[in-house]
Amino acid sequence: MKLSSGPRQPFVGLALLATTGVIFADFSPLSPSTLLAISMVVAICAFLVLRWPSLIATYAIVAAGFFLLHNLRSSNTEGQQLAAQIGNRPRVLTATGFVISEPKIAPNGFATFLLKLDSIELEGRKQRTHASWLVRWRGTPEYGDELKVFGIAEVTAPPRNPGEFNMGSYLARRDVRRTIFVRYPEDGALIQHGAGNPILRAAQKSRAWMQYALCRGLEGSPDVQDFLSGIVLGLRHQTPEDIEEPFQQTGTLHLFAVAGLHVGIVAALLWMLATIARLPRKWATALIIPSILFYAAVTGLHVSSVRAAVMTSILLGGFFFERKVFVLNSLAAAAFFLLCWDTNELFSTGFQLSFSVVGAIILFADPLFRALRRWGAPDPFLPRSLLRGPRHLLQSGFEWLCRGGSVSLAAWLGSLPFVLWYFHIVTPISLLANLVVVPIAFFILAIALLSLLVTPLLLWPALIFNNANCFLAQLVLGIVHVFAQVPGGHFYVERPHWPQNDIAKIMVLDLGAGAAVHLRTQGADWLFDCGSDRTYKRVVREYLHAAGVNRLDGLLLTHGDSLHIGGTAELLHDFRSARLIDNPAPDRSAIHQRLQHLFQQREIKPDNLAAGDSFPLSRDVTGNVLFPRRIVPASTADDQTYVIQLLIPPSTSILFMSDSGLETERALIAYGLDLHSDIVVKGQHHSGQSGTDAFLDAVRPRLIIASSRDFPEYERISDDWAERVRARGIRLFRQDETGAVTLRFDREGWEARSYLTGETFRSSSQ
Repeated sequence: MKLSSGPRQPFVGLALLATTGVIFADFSPLSPSTLLAISMVVAICAFLVLRWPSLIATYAIVAAGFFLLHNLRSSNTEGQQLAAQIGNRPRVLTATGFVISEPKIAPNGFATFLLKLDSIELEGRKQRTHASWLVRWRGTPEYGDELKVFGIAEVTAPPRNPGEFNMGSYLARRDVRRTIFVRYPEDGALIQHGAGNPILRAAQKSRAWMQYALCRGLEGSPDVQDFLSGIVLGLRHQTPEDIEEPFQQTGTLHLFAVAGLHVGIVAALLWMLATIARLPRKWATALIIPSILFYAAVTGLHVSSVRAAVMTSILLGGFFFERKVFVLNSLAAAAFFLLCWDTNELFSTGFQLSFSVVGAIILFADPLFRALRRWGAPDPFLPRSLLRGPRHLLQSGFEWLCRGGSVSLAAWLGSLPFVLWYFHIVTPISLLANLVVVPIAFFILAIALLSLLVTPLLLWPALIFNNANCFLAQLVLGIVHVFAQVPGGHFYVERPHWPQNDIAKIMVLDLGAGAAVHLRTQGADWLFDCGSDRTYKRVVREYLHAAGVNRLDGLLLTHGDSLHIGGTAELLHDFRSARLIDNPAPDRSAIHQRLQHLFQQREIKPDNLAAGDSFPLSRDVTGNVLFPRRIVPASTADDQTYVIQLLIPPSTSILFMSDSGLETERALIAYGLDLHSDIVVKGQHHSGQSGTDAFLDAVRPRLIIASSRDFPEYERISDDWAERVRARGIRLFRQDETGAVTLRFDREGWEARSYLTGETFRSSSQ
């Protein structure tokens, strides 16, 4: 069929041109004077198009209009003006404003929320402003509260390691340029309740009541409560990471993002109720549209829920006005209106995933269904009336599987590019997992709706419905955990890059006082330490996913510092087959003793290497243990830490010192070993003393990568030591300035690159 003979879908073209205009504007910001001149030209052209209509001219005006709109919304904003006035250094100030986002309470008690400023007081001067800032305060604010807070306003810290979420960039898209840290609860004060948008305030009050109603009777099952709150009300931030991760690995995490599936199910359930109540079609439509819009507000007005609500409203509006509505045109209309509301939504992950998935389903689900159905289609010359009994049931079941499989496959294909780019994961198992889990999700939402309807009337039926949902939720959790363990069901993929002939690549992550070093050589992946439990979950694991690490060949634990090895138990759960090398030196570390007990429970036998031993990381790369010996009398774990010298062909050597101090350095010199190394990677000893002149004379490094942080003081590199190192002609990468450091080695030499600043040092440098 020719394109010209198809139905008119004007919003498809408008949405595409609007997207084009926004993208060009993001890459080509304009000065205010140029923006004014182009605005006048576009206004004149728009007037001429109204007088003499033309399709091509209309599209050009739309693209130019969104080009200007995005420039207007992203240049010289309130947030940019205020940020320029106060500068980039931390400032102590008092801010007054209104809470405009739902506060998220962290386990440590700090609430994080957006504050729409009314004024700030800085250095005795009060200034009016309407910028929005992010606030962290150990209080209990609510949406719409007017607050007065006293704290430190600072630039949102950029990511310091690969794989970390860039919160600063995310907030800048929303013109949030500063974060206020309010240290003590008494430094914040409530001025008044009840401000803000009354509809959103009512929606959040309704959500709290709904959550209470849905979780009543399930007090003994916190996991089920979190799951139901997430799947029904979109309260994803309350769901623990250990519940979310299997859903991500099976491609079913969309169940926690209220989107087309949820809004469609709610609309279908409301339509069924309207049919049972025998309401006329127009009356049913008039009631359902505001209901689903309010449901989008209840679930937090995320892009996916707003898109689904707008799209569903347009589709249902066709019934009200008795007009035929096309699904693709409705999707494009939803995108167009969202971009009118905020052009920066185009660059959000939720917007891109939401529209790509639904667009792929609209475009590809039916062709895929027809292709799949041919495999088991009955003889076309056989009359359908002869398909009876079991054969009819089998054929109906096969068509249902084909329909569900085609939708699941289309959604997977549509989301794959963005999931790869943002989450570095491929989930083939999702094609099967969604076929099983999504129908159960329909019943969970249906039962939840029934529970909400009967709760104000009778308690005992609501408890029955909630317990039925408890069973279904546990069933879904069990199914998802089973699918997450299927070999090859999911795997992580590194972002595409130009092929590099590296002999080895080493990533020295920046974990403050902790440490984790990833070594990749000839397809083998090793980890020296893994950080604390917190930093492993937040930084190291995310980095390993971004690096495409699906199997860890080895883990070396340098010593019993919890900031170095606290995440080991979690890592061994993620990478079960890793070879383990543990420091045999006796210590009093409680975390080390717990880990050794865990090794015994799981029947893990670590290799206890000591000075003089070596271990291969790959065919060409070998690690030599220089310290400690089998028995080392020492009072602290820092004086018993592993010292490893890595030999990388053709002639490069690296010395990993961990948190070694003066005692270890003296012992290494006394052993008479050849300590000469091109690169030294070191932490800070608990005494703050390491890297003596005698030791540097013995090692003669060209580059030192050293961890450093402001607190506690002994973890910070002293300025005097840094100057002595530089006076020797040694390049110093201190990680409080550089963040993570990448080391690459090839046949011609090596190079070190800072993640935070992009600073590069090469072995060929003089």
